[in-house]
Amino acid sequence: MSEKMMAVVVHAGDEFAYEAVDRPIAGPGEVIVKIEAAGICAADRKIYDKNHPWELPDPYFPGHEYVGRVVELGEGAAERTGLVLGDRAIAEILIPCRQCWFCHRGLYTHCDSPGVCVGSWAEYMRFPAGAIVHQVPDDVPPEQGAIIEPLACSVHAVNLARIQLADVVVVSGLGAIGMGILQVARLVTPKILVGLDVDEGLLMTAARLGADLVLNPTGHDVPGELRALTDGRGPDIYIEASGSVASLRTGFEVLRNAGRLVVFGVYGQEATLDFNLVSEFKELEILGGHLSPNAYPLAIKYLAKGLVDGAAMVTHTFPLDRYEEA
Repeated sequence: MSEKMMAVVVHAGDEFAYEAVDRPIAGPGEVIVKIEAAGICAADRKIYDKNHPWELPDPYFPGHEYVGRVVELGEGAAERTGLVLGDRAIAEILIPCRQCWFCHRGLYTHCDSPGVCVGSWAEYMRFPAGAIVHQVPDDVPPEQGAIIEPLACSVHAVNLARIQLADVVVVSGLGAIGMGILQVARLVTPKILVGLDVDEGLLMTAARLGADLVLNPTGHDVPGELRALTDGRGPDIYIEASGSVASLRTGFEVLRNAGRLVVFGVYGQEATLDFNLVSEFKELEILGGHLSPNAYPLAIKYLAKGLVDGAAMVTHTFPLDRYEEA
């Protein structure tokens, strides 16, 4: 009889349950970790709220923000990953095929036929053979290890933004990824760094973590204040991480001519935008952000060295069986 473990399982696309399932066993090239901590992504919430754009397998094991301890290594896994029993480790979400046009050009997060590595809302998790695995230092607390994945997305967003020292940079949406973007952008030391959110608590945290100015769109004339801050031009870079269509429109409106918009949000509705601002009137540059290519090592380094305040981004912890409350 297979050994059992407790896990959160999604049935029929969006029906969540806490139940006993078979504990994974390592096959060739595979790694089994005992989960120490796992996070809740906005994507997980969208699945729970039955408002998501993805086709999910049935059953589906959620959870891609986590850290765990290696308890089992399949044949060849140690040689491939460099891991030993007891190491702390994570794996990237997508498992590239390493054969397609995108993979051959280093764009592995756009792989034509990727596998996935998810399922951390459980006592144990399997890293399939071929997963991109990273060791995590022991001195990174488990709760902070669970934010490595969203922080890696933040690193990718800042890389896309190509921030220069004289830039005025706006980060809109100060959830896990947005707050990470703010902190990583601070490492580049732009001239002025602005945080936008409708949550006053998040704005206070952003100010403590290095924002030069924080604004709540519900109580401030954001376009007016940003123009006043820049002699009427508007900011150089606007990074949208809220998933709000209204925030997207603000970005289009306030960016200076030839400014840069980085879109990293996930949106529950289509956006109607005036693309004459992109071409005829402003010549804007728009960049979409997706996942975190080549960014995990930097995210791990920033947490391990204290360059990003991981503790400030962890507000609550819950046992797995209280996932609905979480």
